[in-house]
Amino acid sequence: MQQSAAATSKRLAREYELVYILTPNVDPDDADKVATRIQEVVARLGGKITKVDSWGRRRLAYPIKKSSRGVFVYVRYIGFNDLVAELERNLRNADAVIRFQTVRREGVFDLAEVTVDPEEAKFSRIEAAPLEEEPEPSFEERLGLTQKPREREEEDFLDMGDEDDVVPGAEKPEDETTEK
Repeated sequence: MQQSAAATSKRLAREYELVYILTPNVDPDDADKVATRIQEVVARLGGKITKVDSWGRRRLAYPIKKSSRGVFVYVRYIGFNDLVAELERNLRNADAVIRFQTVRREGVFDLAEVTVDPEEAKFSRIEAAPLEEEPEPSFEERLGLTQKPREREEEDFLDMGDEDDVVPGAEKPEDETTEK
C-alpha cells in the first residue's frame, strides 16, 4: 500500500513547446539576454530544455507594433505548470519580445529519466539585422489598392525566348536590314 501512495505523490512533468518572436531589428545582445533568462528560469524551477531552434527572420501574418517581420525562436522543454507561468511572465516583461505562445504536448514524463542532447538544447546567437531591409509596404499596398513597381530580375531577361521558338500560326518577322 505504501508503494502506491509513493507513486501517486511523485510529480510527473509535461512537455511544452514555446515559440517567441523578437523585434526584427533586435540587438544580438538583447536576444542573448532573453535566451539566458529562459535558461535560468527553466533551471531554477527544475525543468529541462530538450530542443532549441532559431527559425530566423520571417514575415508576420499581420503587422505587430508596426513591424511586418520578426525573429522566430522555437523552444521545447519539460517542466511543471508553474514553470510555464514564470516563463510567460518573463517573456511578457522582455522589451525585445513582441509575441509568444506556449502549447502543451501530449504525454507525461519523469524528469529524472529524461536525457537531453546538449547540442539540441543550445541557443544559437541571432545575427544583427541587415542594413538594407525591404521597406515596409504602405497602407494602400497592404490593402492591394496599388502595387510597388516591380524590379526586373535577371531571370526575366533570360527567359525571353529564342529565335528558334516558333509559335504555330504566327508569321516570322522580317529582318529590317534585308532589301526587298
